Amino acid sequence: MAKNESTAEHQVVDQPFNEILSDKYLAYALSTIMSRSLPDVRDGLKPVHRRLMYAMYQLKLSPDLSPKKSARVVGDVIGKFHPHGDTAVYDAMVRLAQDFAQRYPLVDGQGNFGNIDGDNAAAMRYTEARLTAVALLLLDGINEDAVDFRPTYDGSENEPVVLPGGFPNLLANGSSGIAVGMATNIPPHNIVELCEAMELMLDKDPSIAELTKIIKGPDFPTGGVLMADKREITKAYEDGKGSFRVRAQWKKEELSRGKYQIVVTEIPYQVQKSKMIEKMADLINARKLPMLDDVRDESAEDIRLILVPKSQNVEPELLMEALFRATDLETRFGLNMNVLDGGIVPKVMNIKEVLRAWMEHQKEVLVRRANHRLEKVLHRIEVLEGYLIVYLNIDKVIKIVREKDEPKKELIKAFKLSEVQAEAVLNMRLRSLRKLEEIEIKTEHDNLSDERDELNKLIKSEARQWTRVKKQIAALKEQFGPKTALGKRRTKIGKMMEVVDADQLDEALIEKEPVSVICSSKGWIRAMKGHGHDPKDFKYKDGDRGRFAIEVQTTDKLLVFGTNGRFYTLGCDRLPPGRGFGEPLRLSIDLPNDADIAEIMVYQPGQRILVASTSGHGFAVRAEDVLAQTKNGKQILNVSGKVEAKLCTYIEPDHDHIAVIGKNRKMLVFALGDVPEMSRGKGVILQKYKDGGLSDAKTFNWAEGLMYKYASGETMVDDLNPWLGVRAQAGRLPPNGFPKSNKFR
Repeated sequence: MAKNESTAEHQVVDQPFNEILSDKYLAYALSTIMSRSLPDVRDGLKPVHRRLMYAMYQLKLSPDLSPKKSARVVGDVIGKFHPHGDTAVYDAMVRLAQDFAQRYPLVDGQGNFGNIDGDNAAAMRYTEARLTAVALLLLDGINEDAVDFRPTYDGSENEPVVLPGGFPNLLANGSSGIAVGMATNIPPHNIVELCEAMELMLDKDPSIAELTKIIKGPDFPTGGVLMADKREITKAYEDGKGSFRVRAQWKKEELSRGKYQIVVTEIPYQVQKSKMIEKMADLINARKLPMLDDVRDESAEDIRLILVPKSQNVEPELLMEALFRATDLETRFGLNMNVLDGGIVPKVMNIKEVLRAWMEHQKEVLVRRANHRLEKVLHRIEVLEGYLIVYLNIDKVIKIVREKDEPKKELIKAFKLSEVQAEAVLNMRLRSLRKLEEIEIKTEHDNLSDERDELNKLIKSEARQWTRVKKQIAALKEQFGPKTALGKRRTKIGKMMEVVDADQLDEALIEKEPVSVICSSKGWIRAMKGHGHDPKDFKYKDGDRGRFAIEVQTTDKLLVFGTNGRFYTLGCDRLPPGRGFGEPLRLSIDLPNDADIAEIMVYQPGQRILVASTSGHGFAVRAEDVLAQTKNGKQILNVSGKVEAKLCTYIEPDHDHIAVIGKNRKMLVFALGDVPEMSRGKGVILQKYKDGGLSDAKTFNWAEGLMYKYASGETMVDDLNPWLGVRAQAGRLPPNGFPKSNKFR
């Protein structure tokens, strides 16, 4: 148990530190949650916003009067209600005035209040402000005992605990904040849709799915397109948590000579336009947006962002899909309807609970205002009844007033008046004793009596109260109808679908450049921009010559097949440039010194490759199985001793036969189906030799015939039956004129 030792100067608390820390942190957390970060579900405001509204109301800054300096407003707020920094209060007021931040602004700002590019507002000594019509709805009834008041921080004045909130501000304008251990993020919505949903709730008890047929989703002040499935929207509103994907609104603008440009007219909510453009420019410079050539900002009051494609052959849908992925032209807005229920309890509500809480608050405000009005009416009726008694006995009243020392007591005694009536009679002016005034008083008395009866009926009948709330909602919907600037929906509802294939987009996002890969006999490799280069046109080291010339794209991969039977993978975007003699290929791959390059080919996924050794063994392997992840490569064809890997070549899908020729100049043709498909190994015997070994092999289509190099061109063998056999036979001499190099190509 804690022990306290008090002195005149200080107090010592004997208590475990963890308990003190826990208590203090809990107090801090509750203060942050209730007094700073989470909005009240009833008026949708945080304390700083509520105090701003009330301070401006006290300054009589209504929409039909002249505005006052923002510094005056901020000074009143921090001096009377909100003991915090003036910058924080001014920033809060600025946000309430920004039409790109608030769907229905609460402050009418005069001067520079910032812009969508992210520029700050002018200093508070330069700008002026006043309330909007929407803000007046929130304050309507504030002086009619509609809400409770509490003392301010210094006890010098009182401030409202909550505003009457005659406007569903929480959902209409949204809110965001971060507290201790919790946060809130509520998007703005369309007021007409909210009113129609509440009207439906007053008629019956609809499901949230029925409500989302009316409330189609958030309605952001900056417009855009909401890309969401109906089920996702319903699920988010049911749970009070979820997210919405928002895209920019764009259109294709035709230019002369078949050219076009894309014009972005609306951007997602809370995106700073200038920073988004800077990021797009950086991506263009970094070549991460190969389809986009330039971006220009031609915005004035409206947004007009020009996107220039690099080529007119680029599909605008493909370009925009790439930009949606890479830039803030598409964002996600997280929904977290964490609010203060009754201004005290933090709670994640679904959309139906939020609407119900606002209507319950309006009913409570209605009853409190009715009671307040009833008190005024009853007091006035009491006074009028006293006046009527006076008119019936006017001479006697005048005599008592003139002759008696204490006329008040005498009036009460003579006519059985109340204290209030007697005081009112004594304060009456002589001019009020006209006969016409008596008629007016009787008329006023009758009217007030009727109003009293109506107020009593309203206070006692919950059905009448809900009917009055329904009329209030109908009036609100009429004031902000769909034909008005504020009532028209700004955010369009799009379909949850991809306009292009994901693989097609991924490929388009990679910048491709044509290059020619030149590799010499001694393994020096280089890449030259463009296609159509002849290896003979390049210089090589003494004793070296050109061997491989391959036309590729920078996005391709090269497969290097070594005489050691290993495959190595090399990215074409990492090849050395064409200056000088290039670089040794061994710097990029770990090819042993006792091995050489047998073949270089472009990786083609989905294809099969025929691999064979000098001993005549071979098999087919899938291209995906030869890809190597390291510089050491991947062992595919097993060789040993004097046997080396000889060749690798792609097998076309329509090929059904294979022709093999050895160094002994014997050729054999047999069915390709006899060659097995393996992932690695020695393979099977393709052709049998007494001496020498494999020289070359080629797959082909039997119906098309076998083509081989002849002089400076090619020739075809029509009748291959003399060489047709089975795998592992020796074969026979090739046709007359077959190259002496024993090569098909």
